[in-house]
Amino acid sequence: MLLPADVETWIFDLDNTLYPAASNLFARVSKRITVYVQERFSLDHDAARALQKDMFRRHGTTLRGLMVEHGVDGEEYLHFVHDIDVSDIEQNHALAEAIGRLPGRKIIYTNGSVPHARRIMGRIGVDHHFEDVFDIVAADYVPKPNPDPYDVLISRHRIDPKRAVMVEDMARNLEPAAALGMTTVWLSGTLDWATEGAGEDYVHHVAEDLTEWLNRLPV
Repeated sequence: MLLPADVETWIFDLDNTLYPAASNLFARVSKRITVYVQERFSLDHDAARALQKDMFRRHGTTLRGLMVEHGVDGEEYLHFVHDIDVSDIEQNHALAEAIGRLPGRKIIYTNGSVPHARRIMGRIGVDHHFEDVFDIVAADYVPKPNPDPYDVLISRHRIDPKRAVMVEDMARNLEPAAALGMTTVWLSGTLDWATEGAGEDYVHHVAEDLTEWLNRLPV
């Protein structure tokens, strides 16, 4: 593990990483996706869910599949599916303090959108610690773990991968980061489908609790 003093850039995923999967926030988005697919294609619930899962499985995100195969408007989709209630998301002062004590800059890298990320970050109380949000729009709607947007992220923010740490709840999303030379941290204990790749050598460190793990770092 790089010593924190040697880290220039900390890259954090958003969903199920800065907030716990147990909050079911991502499940709310998933339900909105199902509704969007139902309305867009005049399908019943089960057929819409089947299409949603098929797009996700084959394209990395449902949005990417719908854009590639059905010409769906990305901006319209993102606005619809992120229209969820987040009022029960509480501030996490301990996490905010843990992130705040890290030297170097911090960036969010998410398959979601900037407005969605900013809403959640504001509720948690960590938004002021982050320099930028690199979202699915900035990635030209190409989702993780496709390596192309990782290159865009590095170029846009002039990141030295060998002095960067990436934290993710989906283990497979760490593969391109490790290939570029980043130190990777998998946040375990989230969702079963997020464990794919957890045993691979591109996962350098495993954290069960993000705040606890950050507080153990010798800053």
